Amino acid sequence: MSSRGGFFDLRLHGGKAPQWLVSRMIRLGGAIVETIVMEFGTLELLKRISDPLWFQGFSNILGYDWDSSGSTTVTSGVLKAILLEKDIGVYACGGKGALSRETPSEIKSVVETKGIDADPNRLTYLSRICAKVDNSMIQAGYQLYHHVFIFDKDGNWAVVQQGMNPSLKWARRYHWLSEGLKSLIEEPHSGIIGVSKHENVLNLTAKESRSNRDASLELVNEPPYRLRRYLRTVDKASSETLLKWMPEGIEPPAYRVVLEKKVNWKALEEAYELKPGRYEGLLSVRGIGPGTLRALSLVAQIVFDAAPSWKDPIKFSFAFGGKDGVPYPVNRKRMDRVIGMLEDALAKAKIGDNDRILALRNLKSLAEKLEPVT
Repeated sequence: MSSRGGFFDLRLHGGKAPQWLVSRMIRLGGAIVETIVMEFGTLELLKRISDPLWFQGFSNILGYDWDSSGSTTVTSGVLKAILLEKDIGVYACGGKGALSRETPSEIKSVVETKGIDADPNRLTYLSRICAKVDNSMIQAGYQLYHHVFIFDKDGNWAVVQQGMNPSLKWARRYHWLSEGLKSLIEEPHSGIIGVSKHENVLNLTAKESRSNRDASLELVNEPPYRLRRYLRTVDKASSETLLKWMPEGIEPPAYRVVLEKKVNWKALEEAYELKPGRYEGLLSVRGIGPGTLRALSLVAQIVFDAAPSWKDPIKFSFAFGGKDGVPYPVNRKRMDRVIGMLEDALAKAKIGDNDRILALRNLKSLAEKLEPVT
């Protein structure tokens, strides 16, 4: 499967978006979303949401700052409000912080109330495993705090989630799409967006990590005490440093913190009893997190010579300005004018095909007349 990733790190900004902006974001975003579904269908909307650059452009068009972590959380919240308001066959569950933990119950509620022919347990599993992959299999120091699971009436789905690196005060956004997805654990993303490329990122989703994942799975199928012995052997053989085990004398920071206490031995015991046949099965065991996967990866490399990838998996829009005045303050009149144009086009488009074509042509013509603000 070809690579589907790109990066775009976002600054952690506090505070809330002003209500005058949020209300306009919902109206303008609603017109855009409804137009896409009307013209191209629900799957096309999911495709665009799963494109990190389109999502970023959508956020900027709605007036959000290009480098703000809020471009994910606020835009996702606006999108969720739009989909709740408009009955267009697309639904969003989850959100920031505590809202992300409500995703399973929201999925179940939507499936039941909307009469969707999909298994809520399967959708919940997909939501959970996507979060597990980005929180544990890609170790760049980002802890997930935002998760939105979006799906349509046909069972197609997309995920937008974001992690925080508190020490760097940066955020990183991860995108997923069900269409064309061949694996949930090997290069599964439709995009990962950020500016800053980090060195020595333990990337267990890379193709190059396949042998490391296989060796880790073999380790799990052995009694957990053997892994303890392997870790102690490694520690005794390199009491000062692990440098001698690493290529070119580089000690990846993710291995530097491998300690027995970081390993969830209870979860490993459960995995040993289950004996998962695939790495995805191992990942789905509750309690198997970054520290445990890191320890397994270390032993797989040092004992079985199965090295993982240490390459950071990493690729830039304004229409109405940004709320912080970058590159210029939000132009409210211009934003209201475009909202009116889109809503008028939608109203006419619902009348019939000929009127829809005429309305969209008029919209294109009016948009071209808008002069850029400097």
